[in-house]
Amino acid sequence: MKTLLQINAGIQGEHSQSSILADKLAEALLSNAHGCRHIKRDLSVNPIPHLDHGTFQAFADPAAAKTPRHKAGLALSDTLIAELKQSDTLVLGSPMYNLMIPSTLKSWIDYITRAGYTFQFSESGPVGLLQGKKAFVIIAQGGKFLGTSADLETPYIQMTLGLIGITDIEFIYAEGMAMGPESADTGRQEAFNKISAFSL
Repeated sequence: MKTLLQINAGIQGEHSQSSILADKLAEALLSNAHGCRHIKRDLSVNPIPHLDHGTFQAFADPAAAKTPRHKAGLALSDTLIAELKQSDTLVLGSPMYNLMIPSTLKSWIDYITRAGYTFQFSESGPVGLLQGKKAFVIIAQGGKFLGTSADLETPYIQMTLGLIGITDIEFIYAEGMAMGPESADTGRQEAFNKISAFSL
């Protein structure tokens, strides 16, 4: 059975533009994928804790998890990695906050990026262990940063997913969402038009 993993990172929950678009994309992908399992995480409802030193040590050496907090952090990391490993497709809805991804999404990335589990070091550098997956990334921006030096989000997501072996990435943008109603409508419609072309 195929599995689609959806991560919504907008802090406004169901009112987040990136989350609305991610929901639409997941719906479009699943519409022709009969029997596909759908795992959805809304980080505005269940945020991932920021990584602390003790939890990070436990990632490398599970026996180092001594406190309830660190044991819980290790267990959460194991769960998030298991979800990612069993998925064939990743849908990631991310707004741009202050030129970068939300901190809750950074926490998710911190918890799923673990040496020996999702990537490993080799003589030539890190090698991703989650190859063969497809990722769709929806980025909603208040301004229009695509193609400029201010678009730090696109290369960061590309590099972090690439580190764990996910290199087949389709980016979908909704730009100008805070530049007035007409601009927001145009940005949404352009994203919807692209979403309508996808299926699994």
